[in-house]
Amino acid sequence: MYIAREATKLWRKVSAETAAELQLLLEKWQLLLAGLVFQYIHGLAARGVHYLHRPGPLLQDLGFMALPELGQEKGYLSESVFTFIFISFLLWSFHPFIYHSKRFYTVLLWRRVLAFLVASQFLRIITFYSTQLPGPNYHCREGSKLATLPPPNSALEVLLINFPRGVLFGCGDLIFSSHMIFTLVFVRTYHKYGSNRLIKLLAWLMAIIQSLLIIASRKHYTVDVVVAWYTVNLVVFFVDKKLPEMPDRTNGLSLLPVSSKDKDGWMKEELQLHKLDSRMRDEVHKLLNGNTVDPTDRRQRVQMNGKHGEDMNHAVSDATPNGT
Repeated sequence: MYIAREATKLWRKVSAETAAELQLLLEKWQLLLAGLVFQYIHGLAARGVHYLHRPGPLLQDLGFMALPELGQEKGYLSESVFTFIFISFLLWSFHPFIYHSKRFYTVLLWRRVLAFLVASQFLRIITFYSTQLPGPNYHCREGSKLATLPPPNSALEVLLINFPRGVLFGCGDLIFSSHMIFTLVFVRTYHKYGSNRLIKLLAWLMAIIQSLLIIASRKHYTVDVVVAWYTVNLVVFFVDKKLPEMPDRTNGLSLLPVSSKDKDGWMKEELQLHKLDSRMRDEVHKLLNGNTVDPTDRRQRVQMNGKHGEDMNHAVSDATPNGT
């Protein structure tokens, strides 16, 4: 019976959160759509540079000397770590739909994340088109049929970008690593808006492991990873300063109250938040209409600063000596 009762509350919570997020989506859909469209543009640019790629001998690389080569059969390790990071962040970004203890709206969070991604990917496109390096990956080396793409038969062949094979077996888009762009943006975002310190440390550790696996898998040169580390962090830092800060929704409440005391505290907290939101909306309405202070509020402040306020405080203290 308890589970059924709380499941009904959870469904109401999900429904209310969905309605709020949909309202935000209707207001912010233009920027979200632009960010998603740029993901396709980024893939199109990576596909285009593959036509310009020319295989050659591997460049001298300190990371290749320090890290043993995993081999083509173990190249999935770096992709597995990246997939874990991507899915974990995706699921975490939607946790406000379930938990009462939340700090952000999902729509606003992804709007911010896409802004970081677009700025970093724009710099990446400029960089890898400026100079084409011989790819270190196995399918990009001399003798591989995938190292150089034949001229396209039509514009449609380029526009379709051969997803996902064209993304997995691309060449030429080296400086700097796209995998590290996503990884660092996700880790930095959780570091700011997440609440678990242990997971934050684990996330940064995963980013370091991801960097080493990319180099050991020979998917990128060490310079691709190093440039990604300082470029993405600087991009996130400066873009974050330009974007308006998201409202903090933290209220410290658990999803399911396990006792009547917790349930009473949850209901009181919800009531206080509702009153606070109503009061804030009234204040904003007054400011928009040019009314800074209500005349009745002004009279109350004068009384509180005068003798009547002091007498009232004494009367209250005498009536309730124990603060109850």
